[in-house]
Amino acid sequence: MHARLPDLNIGSAGLAAVVGHGADDSAAAAAAEFGLSLDGHVSRQITSELGAGYELILVMEAAHRREIMRRFPQLSGRTMLFDQWTGGKDIPDPYRKPIEFHRDVRDRIDFAANAWARRLRP
Repeated sequence: MHARLPDLNIGSAGLAAVVGHGADDSAAAAAAEFGLSLDGHVSRQITSELGAGYELILVMEAAHRREIMRRFPQLSGRTMLFDQWTGGKDIPDPYRKPIEFHRDVRDRIDFAANAWARRLRP
């Protein structure tokens, strides 16, 4: 099941993003297996201004949350773990890892996204 919440403004940014680059081939392949396209995805760096435009900021790892709190303390109250409702054990970064690793991360993201969707659905 893929969560769908059409009224949400969803974006993506990283703490150490390779700004301007698209998704790597393994990420795109793992997404395509779910019927999702990463075409047009362009990585960007999180900034205070970017973060201020969102009511909720989901991070993959607790270390990411700590870093956002350090860099942008004004965003700390709206920053939570993506897998908050599914164990809170972090979702590792699959960048430059084998396709199998990407598939595992994709499945963990899907599971966590569905948990968020159940909580955010009106």
